Amino acid sequence: QVQLVESGGGLVQAGDSLRVSCAASGLTFSSYAMGWFRQAPGKEREFVATISWSGSTTYYTHSVKGRFIISRDNAKNTVYLQMNSLKPEDTAVYYCAADRWGLGSDSRERYEYWGQGTEVTVSS
Repeated sequence: QVQLVESGGGLVQAGDSLRVSCAASGLTFSSYAMGWFRQAPGKEREFVATISWSGSTTYYTHSVKGRFIISRDNAKNTVYLQMNSLKPEDTAVYYCAADRWGLGSDSRERYEYWGQGTEVTVSS
């Protein structure tokens, strides 16, 4: 049984930093690309960042480029999203997802497994 469990969300102020984590089990983590998506109240789930199976390739949505960093530790079956210079518009539930094809994608349809999400609130 595949499980993706996010953690690390919380309430922060604008300009602060926060790191969210996603621990995976029940799959060969090192062969999956991983992605982070987010969903704000009343909006559709949107792509944030993705990382290839090896960690050698990353890709970000424009609004977070230069502020967020996605990374992974295959020995710990964990993917991270370091979020810096947070803005109120970053407020959302953040979800991690696993893509068996290994290279990463900004398309929700490519991801086979999803976590339950962790909530991030940025106050102004």
